[in-house]
Amino acid sequence: MLEITRGSSPLVLGLPHTGTDLPEDCAARLNARGLAITDTDWHIHDLYAGLLDNVTSVRTKIHRYVIDANRDPSGVSLYPGQNTTGLCPLTDFDGEPIYREGQEPDEAEIARRRELYHAPYHDALQAELDRVYAIHGFAILYDCHSIRSHIPFLFDGTLPDFNIGTNLGTTCAASIAAQVAAICEGAEGYTSISNGRFKGGWTTRHYGRPEAGQHAIQMELAQSTYMTESPPWAYAPEAAERLRPHLKTILQTLSDWRPQ
Repeated sequence: MLEITRGSSPLVLGLPHTGTDLPEDCAARLNARGLAITDTDWHIHDLYAGLLDNVTSVRTKIHRYVIDANRDPSGVSLYPGQNTTGLCPLTDFDGEPIYREGQEPDEAEIARRRELYHAPYHDALQAELDRVYAIHGFAILYDCHSIRSHIPFLFDGTLPDFNIGTNLGTTCAASIAAQVAAICEGAEGYTSISNGRFKGGWTTRHYGRPEAGQHAIQMELAQSTYMTESPPWAYAPEAAERLRPHLKTILQTLSDWRPQ
């Protein structure tokens, strides 16, 4: 269920939502909307592939409808008071049920999935952060995400192209956040925001401990920047090739960053 690529730079890419695998026992519970796995971070692993050598990445192939690897394992909401989806989502991003009636996971099933699919991903992610920390004395986690640019259930209007999350500046050094924001703001033809609707998921907030030399930053891309936002969710090569140089600059900048 895990794909791990190891490099020796201080940069680690997290890919918690690009997987499309539905174990049979979980798939059997889902309704047609759930089986459509609409809320995938489609093609993100392909979008970032090959942008920079010597970078570590950790990806789970398990779909977020099984269990969301970017949610607090305790089930605490990331955004209290706002529409969102939970550890084992019961609805899709449009607020529609994804399980057949009476087939929603109970606490025992959630615990089983947490042990089988959530914990191994985070054990692997922490192991890679520890490994590059041992080399450099610090580590940077860049959490890779994407989402449809228009989802009324989750947010008003149209999402900016680059959505940077640092939990209001608490998960990484200020210079890391500033450099990434400057790259995004300087990307001609694109819009950007820091700590807007998406301030960084549980991964960013959990691993971001800059005082201990472990930095984390989330990038939520609007899917309109590199793909079509409707079935069959096709990758758009020309749009992606316009975007990839900016992503490469971000990754190179993070890989070159050193504590002051």
